[in-house]
Amino acid sequence: MAGQQLLLLSAFMSMALFAVVTIPADVRHAQGSHEVLTWTVTAVVYAILMARRRFPIGTVAVAVIGSVVLMADGMAYPLTLPAVFYALYSVALGAGQGRTLAVGVAAKAALVTASLITHPGITAFVVLLWAALAVTTGFAARSHRAYVAEAEDRARRAEQAREDEANRRVAEERLRIARELHDAVGHHVALISVQAGALACLLDDEDRSHARESVTHIQRASEEALEDLRLTVGLLREPGREPAAPAEPVPGLDQLEELICSFEGAGLRVTHEVTGQARPLPEAVGLTAYRVIQESLTNARKHSDCDTAVVRVGYAPGALRLTVEDEGKSVAQNGRRMPEGHGIAGMRERVTALGGRLSAGARPEGGYRVFAELPLRAAGIEGS
Repeated sequence: MAGQQLLLLSAFMSMALFAVVTIPADVRHAQGSHEVLTWTVTAVVYAILMARRRFPIGTVAVAVIGSVVLMADGMAYPLTLPAVFYALYSVALGAGQGRTLAVGVAAKAALVTASLITHPGITAFVVLLWAALAVTTGFAARSHRAYVAEAEDRARRAEQAREDEANRRVAEERLRIARELHDAVGHHVALISVQAGALACLLDDEDRSHARESVTHIQRASEEALEDLRLTVGLLREPGREPAAPAEPVPGLDQLEELICSFEGAGLRVTHEVTGQARPLPEAVGLTAYRVIQESLTNARKHSDCDTAVVRVGYAPGALRLTVEDEGKSVAQNGRRMPEGHGIAGMRERVTALGGRLSAGARPEGGYRVFAELPLRAAGIEGS
């Protein structure tokens, strides 16, 4: 780009120097003979230059014809030559390469032929050189403009790509936070709701010991919900920074017994079965498995008219399989299909993000079943 600018500057300075050195002699010649013809042709040629944008090829033709006329009148370097060069420059700047080549060759041929006939010698070579320089300079200016336009377009596309990427990351983070709030806080709030309902019944029966136990469960679940909410809000208050390590370890299948105990305290008896060779899991897989089981048991406690559920964890070669079933009333028996809420959508998003699959629906024999398969090879764990 700097080389093209230097070429343009050098070309214009050379043309100006050429006009200053060569044309004054021809001006003195014009004052001595055919003065009216010389100045009339010169005035017409330079007046036509004003229409070069609308009629670029016509302007070149008029300038070349005027120059040939003045050469025939005896001027070696006519006053109209700068107009010819400028018209050729304008054509090269705005027209296509093929048209510019055709116009440039025709103009150069006419000028060189007239120069050779009227002033044999080096004059024809000088005229040809400057005509070629005018066309080359126009091409250089056009290339420079195209380069600048392309650079600006690339900059705009890069800026748009950065903005789109930032928006995508914000959307993904919002979705992740929504899942965490739903899975963590929603679980505890669901338990609070169940215990509060049980407490109301116990107070009606004046069973103070069981009522006190329900109050204890409500207090514990409330504290855990508030702690999860405090940690999440703390992350949101630090935009642009990497989230700090949580005060507590990320939940995984090693905390599954505690999760099951929390549901048993809410009146849901959970049977836990493990098949295959248990082994350590990546943090992402363990967290996803924990959240799937947590959400499935929460739905079983809230939406199924039953007090038992089964959790099956299967360690297969290259995959972790999870199954959560309850024996509540099947929605298929009522002829209705239960709408898929945020909980199931969140589970499916978590499982899909790891390359796994999830299915959830009513069982033919009654109740509800959630099945998830999480690949382990993609997470860097070899199957046994």
